[in-house]
Amino acid sequence: MIYLITGATGLVGTSIVQLCKRNGIHVHYLTTSNSKIKDNEFCKGFYWNPERGEIDKAAFKGVSTIIHLAGATVAKRWTEAYKKEILESRVNTASLLRDTLSEIDHQVTQFISASAIGIYPSSFTEFYTEETTKSASNFLGKVVEVWEQSADKMESEGIDVAKLRIGLVLSNKGGALPKMIAPVKKYVGAAFGSGEQWQSWIHVDDLAELFLFLAKHKLVGVYNAVAPNPITQNKLIKASAQQLDKPLILPNIPKFVAQLLLGEMHVLITESQRVSAEKILSQGFMFGYANIEKALKNLL
Repeated sequence: MIYLITGATGLVGTSIVQLCKRNGIHVHYLTTSNSKIKDNEFCKGFYWNPERGEIDKAAFKGVSTIIHLAGATVAKRWTEAYKKEILESRVNTASLLRDTLSEIDHQVTQFISASAIGIYPSSFTEFYTEETTKSASNFLGKVVEVWEQSADKMESEGIDVAKLRIGLVLSNKGGALPKMIAPVKKYVGAAFGSGEQWQSWIHVDDLAELFLFLAKHKLVGVYNAVAPNPITQNKLIKASAQQLDKPLILPNIPKFVAQLLLGEMHVLITESQRVSAEKILSQGFMFGYANIEKALKNLL
């Protein structure tokens, strides 16, 4: 069994590759850096350059499932030029994969794409399921819509498509958590705005397990990739401080300060999405870290 993974050297991709190894699944991965191409008995790297439409077609040999994580990070200031890069990186990579598959003989039957809960409008009261049809009207909502549409086009090649709408990924190796706890460690930790905005989060290990769960059970459609117990940002900061045995002294940071510091990107920390995990739970998935205290104890 061979899975092809894009974005395999990133935070989530690295966890998926490690999990594949433990489960005896061979991995092919695509990278834009020749220096990251390494081969061993279970993992092989292949070069691609989506901007130029270049890809090593040998990457698809023997592959049954593609796990698509590639895309420019949204955790970088959103200039107009960078917003274009965020959008195009998601469309171009999926298009290159689809176009290449249309030109070659292959065994790919499944395409699992990362997505994001940013598609849901900000709300302090709504509880979002995969059946929600209304999308956020901001840039992030537009990105996710385009992202998912580009994945859906794989169906034209007779390939089953699944999409994981990922929440706040918690890891001690990168992402939001180290940045969030750094001020807490220095006694200047605080939530943004009211702090009552919902944070639908997931432990990175559970997220890796989710991708493989979808692959193993041949699931299709949209699934929320969030733990079953979302919490407010106030409670997330407080739980982190308790785990680190640090006091929270300062008041919350006003929303306008976040806007000044981050520009349009402030929505990542000030908007609110309370998202349901019920659909994936109904398929039999078991979270290793269903509550924030257990997750933070493991990570911190």
